[in-house]
Amino acid sequence: MSNLAVIDFETTGATPAMGARATEVAICLLEGGRIVDRFASLMNAGVRVPPFITQLTGISNAMLASAPAADAVMREAARFVGTRTLVAHNAAFDRQFWRAELLRCDLQAPQPFACTVRLARRLYPDAPNHRLGTLAEWLDLPTAGRAHRALADAEVTAQLLGRMARDLDRRHGCTRFDPEVLLALQGAARHKVQACIQQFA
Repeated sequence: MSNLAVIDFETTGATPAMGARATEVAICLLEGGRIVDRFASLMNAGVRVPPFITQLTGISNAMLASAPAADAVMREAARFVGTRTLVAHNAAFDRQFWRAELLRCDLQAPQPFACTVRLARRLYPDAPNHRLGTLAEWLDLPTAGRAHRALADAEVTAQLLGRMARDLDRRHGCTRFDPEVLLALQGAARHKVQACIQQFA
């Protein structure tokens, strides 16, 4: 696995379209299936965190009061990612915040996104469900830190991605696990997964 960056946001709500803002971002850079660098920061977007979000994430308004400005954090995050393909668990959620927060900085967000939820549905159809915590327990993945904090969730997603790479190799002889493979596999119909994999094996 190279040229991939796993990302996770914590936010004040479900969507920027309804005024939600990011409160924390974490990114793990992957090379050869290993995390080789990390970026993580709280970010002060000048909005209040609802009590139920604080209960879920542990991120409070007091914590954000001393956090760096969202604009500065996102500029640094964009430099850290560069042109890498981004990977997230439920990528539609993280992609909208990546694009919305960068737009506020007048920055482009050209990076394609791969989704480990969609990949897991294709590779692990027998899983109880495809939530990150469920998959981590079901696949016995190592975890560190509190769930619903950006760096802990990004690291678990990176572990999940590594497990997917090993399973593709073991089950299907597919030794490639790069952005092209990820994007093709997540877009394949479930009954055509094997045919999709064979073109990269």
